[in-house]
Amino acid sequence: MKKLILIITLFTIINKTQAQESTSKLYLSGYIKQLQSVYFFNDAFPDLQTLTLVDTTLQQNIFHYRLNAEWVMNESWTVKSGLRTQLFYGDFVKGNPNYAQQTDEGSNDWIKLSKIWLNQSGFIGHSVLDRLYTQYSKENWEIRAGRQRINWGISTIWNPNDIFNAYSFTDFDYEERPGTDALRIRYYTGFAGSVELAVRGADKLENSTIASRWIFNKGTYDIQIIGGYTQKDWVLGGGWAGNIKNAGWKGEASWFYHPKQKESSLAITSNIDYAFEKGFYLNAGFLYNSEGTTEGSILNLFTFDLSASNLYPYKWTTFLQASYPLSPLLNAGLAAIYSPVKSHAMFINPTLTLSISDDWALDAVGQIVLDKGNNAYKSSLQIAFLRLKFSY
Repeated sequence: MKKLILIITLFTIINKTQAQESTSKLYLSGYIKQLQSVYFFNDAFPDLQTLTLVDTTLQQNIFHYRLNAEWVMNESWTVKSGLRTQLFYGDFVKGNPNYAQQTDEGSNDWIKLSKIWLNQSGFIGHSVLDRLYTQYSKENWEIRAGRQRINWGISTIWNPNDIFNAYSFTDFDYEERPGTDALRIRYYTGFAGSVELAVRGADKLENSTIASRWIFNKGTYDIQIIGGYTQKDWVLGGGWAGNIKNAGWKGEASWFYHPKQKESSLAITSNIDYAFEKGFYLNAGFLYNSEGTTEGSILNLFTFDLSASNLYPYKWTTFLQASYPLSPLLNAGLAAIYSPVKSHAMFINPTLTLSISDDWALDAVGQIVLDKGNNAYKSSLQIAFLRLKFSY
C-alpha cells in the first residue's frame, strides 16, 4: 500500500507542477475481444478421483476489455497506463478452486495493482494495471518510472536477452506482453545507438534485476550488449539484427552464472526470415538451452518454469514458420517447433486471420502437441481457439 501511495503522490506532484501547461492532451485507445477455446485431452487429463489420465474435452472462455490512456502533459512529460480487465468462465474455472488466486498472483510484479472483483458461480472477474509509468524525455535523455515493458529482445520467437519480463510464445492472446515495476534511464548516443540502465524493484536485492544495455551500429548490423544481475544470477549477453542479402538475420545469446550453485547456463537463439514478392513469408530458427532436458513429454511446455535462462523445456529446439495472404483480408499461417529429444517433442500452431474491417478481426488458432512412441506420433492434447476482436 505504501508503494502505491508513493506512486500516486509522484503523479500528483507532477500534475501540480504542470498545471499551467495548456498543451496537455489525453489519448484513449483499446479493444474488446472474446476468446473461446476447446481443449481435447487424449489420455492426458489427470482425474483426481481415479488418479489416472483420461480422455476429456474442456471449454474455456475469456471476455477481455482493455483501456490504454496516454496523458501528454507537455513536450517532456508523459504518463501512460494500461488497464486489463478479463472475465473468465468455463470448465477450468469450475474445476479449479484456486483459479482466481493463481490469476491474481501471476498478474503483478513488485507492486500489487490488481483486483478480483467477481468470484462466484463459475465466473471470475479480474482487473490489473499492467502499464502505469511516467516518462520524461528531453534532448538525448529518456527516463521511465513505473510498470512498463522493458523489451530487450531482438529475435522473433525466443529472447534470452529479455531478462526483465520473459514471456511464452504460446500465450498469443497477450499482445502487450508482461510489464515490470522498474526505473529505466536511457541516453541516445546517435540515430541507432543508446546506453541504458534499468532497475527492477523488489523487496529483496536477490529478487531484483539491475542491468545495462549498449546498442550500436556496425556496418549493416544493429548490435547490443547487456550485462548485470537478475534474480540471483549474474548475466552477460548480446544480440544482433541485420541482413544476409535479402534475408533478415537476428540472434541473441545470454550466459548466466548462479553463484550459490556455482554453476552457469547458456541460452543461444538465431533465426532467418524472408518475405517473397507475393506475400509468402518464411521464418526458421533454433534455440539452445543448456538448462533444458533431453527427455520428458511435450506437455512440459505448459508447466515448466519459464525464465530468460530457460525459455523452452528442452536443450535443443528448431522452429519453422510460414504465412501467406490468401486474399487481401485473409491470411493463413503455420508454425512447427521440433525438439530432437527422446520423445521427439513437436508443437504445431496453425493460424487463420480474417480482417473483417479496420476495427474488427477474427482469428482461428490451433495448438497441437505431439510425442513419438513406438515409431509413431501421438497427440495427447489439441486446443482450438476462436477470437473476435474490436479495436477502438
